[in-house]
Amino acid sequence: MGLSSPRAPVVLNVITSTSLIALIALCVAWELWLAPQRAGGSWLVVKVLPLLIPLFGILRGKIYTHRWMTLFIIAYFVEGVVRTYTDKGLSAQLASVEIALTVILFVSAILYVRNLRQPK
Repeated sequence: MGLSSPRAPVVLNVITSTSLIALIALCVAWELWLAPQRAGGSWLVVKVLPLLIPLFGILRGKIYTHRWMTLFIIAYFVEGVVRTYTDKGLSAQLASVEIALTVILFVSAILYVRNLRQPK
């Protein structure tokens, strides 16, 4: 299946939705149970709240949501890069997973928008 396939937008939206949900789950688990900044959980879990804003638009395949979500997902990429180098152990590994998820999310959202905007 190429990017010009009629199924491409559906597949790209599934990839975007899945990576967004996985990023939300990762951030919650990371800051509450896996490697919180403080024992018993961290207030950094509130970083998940901005990810909830585009969730329903992404799940519904809204092109506008895919567009603007790519602008703020970069902040999560930057956090992952910083914490990969500053944290140690499991937290640094989770930051690497965050980087991977944000890259997948960003690329799939861009390709989704580009695929729907191409003249047929």
